[in-house]
Amino acid sequence: MAIESGDRVALAYVGRFEDGTVFNTSRYEVAVEHGLYEAQEKDRDDYAPQTFVVGAGQIIPGLDEAVVGMSAGEEATVTVSPADAYGEFDPDRIRTYDPETFEGMVGEEPEVGLHVHAENGLHGDVTAVRDDEVEVDFNHELAGKTLVFDIEIVAVQ
Repeated sequence: MAIESGDRVALAYVGRFEDGTVFNTSRYEVAVEHGLYEAQEKDRDDYAPQTFVVGAGQIIPGLDEAVVGMSAGEEATVTVSPADAYGEFDPDRIRTYDPETFEGMVGEEPEVGLHVHAENGLHGDVTAVRDDEVEVDFNHELAGKTLVFDIEIVAVQ
């Protein structure tokens, strides 16, 4: 039976960049093989198929659309453009703050790599700390990247 909008799907996946580097997976063995297991701070039990309702916006559009017409047990490799994944990189989403203002908002000293949560719901990473300013990038870490997914439809309801 072909998958259609409204179906609940369990999807096993391996996400790679175009150069073949694995950045995420639902498969424990792949995570260990590519050094993601410890880097992602997940437990073994956290590696499981991604379950979502097709067409409900619960997963990136490129994968949501790719599973339509597939069936349980079917596998495919899907290339997803930035527009159908996490969007294009937007230089306007890089903000600079006075170090004192930053520390007052965040409650911590600025440090490159620090992940921050803004009051407006955005998440960002400190990318530069200078004497007079702190730079925070609010783009998604995968923005502007073409993603390649090896997917397997594990179940359909």
